[in-house]
Amino acid sequence: MKENFNTYINHIDVDAWREICVSKGNLRRFAKGEEFVSIGDVGRYVGFIQSGALKYVAISPDGTEHVMGLVFSDGFVADWPFCLYGKEAKLAIIAVSDCEIYCIPANAVKTLMDSDPHYKDLVMHSTEEVYTTVYDRYVDLYIKTPHQRYEELVSSHPDLFELFSLKDIASFLNITPTHLSRLRKNSSK
Repeated sequence: MKENFNTYINHIDVDAWREICVSKGNLRRFAKGEEFVSIGDVGRYVGFIQSGALKYVAISPDGTEHVMGLVFSDGFVADWPFCLYGKEAKLAIIAVSDCEIYCIPANAVKTLMDSDPHYKDLVMHSTEEVYTTVYDRYVDLYIKTPHQRYEELVSSHPDLFELFSLKDIASFLNITPTHLSRLRKNSSK
């Protein structure tokens, strides 16, 4: 990819997080469709994704899935920062392919954070950057057209269509799959 899809990666100490997950965690495998975090549960892990891809999903009262985030190899996955504070997840995090993830228990990260100022700063700074990424995407939903959001996504990350279904990408863009198909057709002309 040309740039990191999850822009917070550009602004955090990725090496420190990778080291924490790999050296203090365990490699776990998640099958396609398996939940890394379930809605209503407290997230158990902070993970570094060795391979695979996952989606962050909210469920509306009528049962409709809404994809709110996408993450893949060399990225991080967690119900952040809520897993550190014992709060129930409002989103499910679901493997869209078989995944290998180095997982450290969230309570171990909380212990590190509470006992060492370096880790406290790392967590605080990472939380700020994740918030900034999410906030920027939220603002884009209001100030950019679906066409603009689609064009930016495709120009920066054309390989997302190889990792995620059209339905998931449409949901992430907050448009229907039919609308996404029209955008793709008109953009290819």
